[in-house]
Amino acid sequence: MPSQRLDKLLASTGRWSRREVKHLIKEGRVLLNGTPAGAPEEKADPNTDSILVDGADLGWQAFTYVMMCKPAGVLSATEDRRQKTVLDLLPEELQRKNLFLTGRLDKDTEGLLLLTNDGALAHRLMLPRNHVEKTYYAKLDLPLTEEDCADFAQGITLADGSVCRPAKLELLNDGTEVFITIHEGKFHQIKRMVSTRGAAVRYLKRLSLGPLHLDEGMQPGEYRLLTPEEVAEIGGNP
Repeated sequence: MPSQRLDKLLASTGRWSRREVKHLIKEGRVLLNGTPAGAPEEKADPNTDSILVDGADLGWQAFTYVMMCKPAGVLSATEDRRQKTVLDLLPEELQRKNLFLTGRLDKDTEGLLLLTNDGALAHRLMLPRNHVEKTYYAKLDLPLTEEDCADFAQGITLADGSVCRPAKLELLNDGTEVFITIHEGKFHQIKRMVSTRGAAVRYLKRLSLGPLHLDEGMQPGEYRLLTPEEVAEIGGNP
């Protein structure tokens, strides 16, 4: 990667603000290739240069990938003046990394969210023509049937006349619980598809996004960094 200003580089890790980095450099606590860094604007490449802060390696990663189990009642947004957002659930260190969402969930929907600052990956995952699979678990007020499964597989026409791509509907128990897999992301799509069958969604949770699956034991509001294997599976940069 191209060399960057040292203060910008260190601040991008999320551990320090630009102001804090300037103090670290001024106090001689930042070593660049074994020598105290001379100024915040000094250039460095984390892939080729040795950068130590208080004797510890910078541990540079080009991008950050965070899996979150979104709780209901929280906005899928990075900023809102009036309501709590998913970014507010992260520690300050991660909030500083300029993370954004790869696909939103309704306020009352739970489940898998991927937050990253890898713009190229996010673009690939959200681009409609890539048909990335998204699987949801839903509880309904009325049961669906095998006939509904066949209709979903053909492509549901919504109340406004728009047509959804073929989707997979799997019935659980008596049909009031289902798995639904779609390959697009129309506004309130799951709820609107179900409503064409005369039923309503009472609970909705996203379980997967492409090859990325939500940890089964992860509770609403919990988060963790993706493993290198998961990053590779989704086509990120470990």
